[in-house]
Amino acid sequence: LLSPCGVKCHILETAFQVSHLTVVLSIYQDKPFVLLRWNNTNPTAAVKMLPTFVRSTPDGTETGDFLALDLGGTNFRVLLVRVSSNGKQKVEMENQIYAIPENIMRGSGTELFDHIAECLANFLEKLGIKDKKLPLGFTFSFPCQQTKLDESFLVSWTKGFKASGVEGRDVVGLLRKAIKKRGDFDIDIVAVINDTVGTMMTCGYDDHHCEIGLIVGESLSYICTHMLELVDGDEGRMCVNMEWGAFGDDGALDDIRTEFDREIDAGSLNPGKQLFEKMISGMYIGELVRLILVKMAKDGLLFQGHTTPDLLTTGHFQTSFVSAMENKKSGLVSAEQVLRGLGLDPSPEDCVATQRVCQIVSTRAAHLCAATLAAVLRQIRDNKAAERLRTTVGVDGSVYKNHPQFARRLNKMVRLLVPDCDVRFLRSEDGSGKGAAMVTAVAHRLAKQHAERQRILNTLRLSRDQLLEVKKRMEEEMNRGLAKKTHATATVKMLPTFVRSTPDGTERGDFLALDLGGTNFRVLLVRVRSGKRRSVEMHNKIYTIPQDITQGTGEELFDHIVHCIADFLEYMGMKGASLPLGFTFSFPCHQTRLDQGILIKWTKGFKASGCEGEDVATLLKDAIHRSEDFDLDVVAVVNDTVGTMMTCGYEDPQCEVGLIVGTGTNTCYMEEMSNVELVDGDEGRMCVNMEWGAFGDRGELDDLCTEFDRAVDDQSTYPGKQRYEKMISGMYLGEIVRNVLLDFTAKGLLFRGKLSERLKTRGIFETKFLSQIESDRLALRQVRSILQHLGLTSSTCDDSILVKEVCSVVSKRAAQLCGAGLSAVIDKIRLNRGLEKLSITVGVDGTLYKLHPHFATIMRETLRDLAPNCEVTLAQSEDGSGKGAALITAVACRLRDAGK
Repeated sequence: LLSPCGVKCHILETAFQVSHLTVVLSIYQDKPFVLLRWNNTNPTAAVKMLPTFVRSTPDGTETGDFLALDLGGTNFRVLLVRVSSNGKQKVEMENQIYAIPENIMRGSGTELFDHIAECLANFLEKLGIKDKKLPLGFTFSFPCQQTKLDESFLVSWTKGFKASGVEGRDVVGLLRKAIKKRGDFDIDIVAVINDTVGTMMTCGYDDHHCEIGLIVGESLSYICTHMLELVDGDEGRMCVNMEWGAFGDDGALDDIRTEFDREIDAGSLNPGKQLFEKMISGMYIGELVRLILVKMAKDGLLFQGHTTPDLLTTGHFQTSFVSAMENKKSGLVSAEQVLRGLGLDPSPEDCVATQRVCQIVSTRAAHLCAATLAAVLRQIRDNKAAERLRTTVGVDGSVYKNHPQFARRLNKMVRLLVPDCDVRFLRSEDGSGKGAAMVTAVAHRLAKQHAERQRILNTLRLSRDQLLEVKKRMEEEMNRGLAKKTHATATVKMLPTFVRSTPDGTERGDFLALDLGGTNFRVLLVRVRSGKRRSVEMHNKIYTIPQDITQGTGEELFDHIVHCIADFLEYMGMKGASLPLGFTFSFPCHQTRLDQGILIKWTKGFKASGCEGEDVATLLKDAIHRSEDFDLDVVAVVNDTVGTMMTCGYEDPQCEVGLIVGTGTNTCYMEEMSNVELVDGDEGRMCVNMEWGAFGDRGELDDLCTEFDRAVDDQSTYPGKQRYEKMISGMYLGEIVRNVLLDFTAKGLLFRGKLSERLKTRGIFETKFLSQIESDRLALRQVRSILQHLGLTSSTCDDSILVKEVCSVVSKRAAQLCGAGLSAVIDKIRLNRGLEKLSITVGVDGTLYKLHPHFATIMRETLRDLAPNCEVTLAQSEDGSGKGAALITAVACRLRDAGK
């Protein structure tokens, strides 16, 4: 360039460069996404972030015939779009253009929509489909306030339309009314959209990673899908119409706007508005170049200081001139032609300088567009909690498509600003027509999939009548288990525990507890104090049983246990002490006395010989005698459910029921001795160990069992057994969920029909995942991280929402079934005592009850509903297997000392 013009161009370039694009990115990042947390009527928001109610992009499974109506000017189009997915995605379109006479544009709204309905009828008749009720997508390119996917209120007419009685009304409703008035055809208007949404959806059909739509044309608009809190509900994603042309209207861009930007704004129809649009859209790029050329000419730097009327006339330097001048091969020739067309006599240097001005202005536009797009990409990446984001931007608009360098500059700057995002730019074809049909196709697919998913999930949902029936059947099985005649065939065994009383607060003394339920076991010293300052103080130590001992002889096993007890007593400074002991022995046993437990069979990997069929209390006593180091009084052999009741009973005398809902489930309660036919005597009460996990083994729950329950049962180690436990306990809930997810995926209702190998693995979906996923504090991005851990790396936000719903349905059923069973127990106690109202406490333990965020609440609500005459307090137990065993021993010692 010749100097002083070259100097002037350099100064201009410096002024127009966004040299610190990250600053613009930062400004933009702070602005619109903060607004997501405001309500959608916030009057101060420059970038409005309008909800479109489009909740998903195409997944390639859309099929069917769809209509589209594209209204945005004096001509409008009606389209028939055929979408098929038989092995290969395919879209076929037929369309016809109809004119809107000027008298109708300026007449009444009724006339306008009657005309549109008439044209629709004509189109349907020509194609021979007037008798079909097809879904339709309506592209209505005027300023609207959208409240639902199929409801949009016109804010104001533009583009020369002035039809009365339409502004402030729902345009979908007006079209429906016009169609209904005709009565000769019917259509289902599913969605109303704008052309930017259509751009995203059109590209989204070809590229499933597309979740952003961008239009850079004569005017500029922009949308993206991401987490949205503008509307009711905070789960899932929604397409947001950003209307980003107004970015900067609050002064955010004042420091990078030039004198030329201010001059354009001052001379516009809307000064102070749409400032970002005035810096980058096709409507203003040519005008920016014209103002710069005029300034340089007046400063004597171009055209020998001459100007012409055409150069001085607003709008005479079109943006298409900029595109022509930046063509690498013919740019300078075009520059000379354009300048001469404006009445100028340019020198070669003038042409070069004009071309450079065009480059500076269009480059700034591309870079500003890139900076704001980068902010959106970062937000989407953060929403997904992804280290790298892979996404596609669907693009349309004359500037992006026709300018020879704009797309390349935009793409390059985006890659520079967000190197952790892999972004593909995909040109859209017919976003306003095909796009409207795709929105309709997606909505149609989602509606069908939702109906199918709910049909399946409804098999896992229980009505109140079904829960009452469960309660009734549980009561029947309890009575069968208590009766001598039917006990053998009862599924709920109602085993006597020989625990005759709960704590009354007078218990005192030092007691040992032995808690054996696996390869690790505990020895505890429990000090119980009575009186005003009654308390329970515990000391314990954990010991390991080597594998060779668990597989050896019974003598070796119990000698090892006694050796550990001796070590514990020495550790506590009580060597040689003789104390009463409670023995929690968590293996299947038959009891005939409180201090006796005959082992039925080993479980949990134990195979010590000479124990099955023997009294474990006697085996322990024999080992103590062999050691000759100390002596112990084995007072009670108990299970952990009874211990749970006794632990809570020490704090609350009204506690007469124990419930465990964890890996397994069981219940015990204080039954009238007159009903316990397996034990002689009618006086007083005895704690009954229900072993209710086997409820349903005679078919009592068959009508409630789903295909998923049957699949879990078939794959279990004991098919046909413990049916109730398999529907409500922590060991199985995750497996039920996994089977539902497998079914949904096989039917194309989840994970886009793509199954991970890990999800096929039995037991991989742990019940703890239900607790985590259903936590009210857990964001969907964290749900996705759990799914990714399961090998579902391509899971979407919609998948996360559905997985959460499945977990919720399965866990709710478990809590309701548990509540129904417990209501039978509570009501039986009330009826046993002939009470109209019963006030009672249930001691509860177990990881599912304690850790699941909603299980306890749902169980409590069910209990209140099914046993309305019982006021039930649920008290959480602590250490029922240890502390509970000691308290059972303490109560037994109190009763023994009292001679009872």
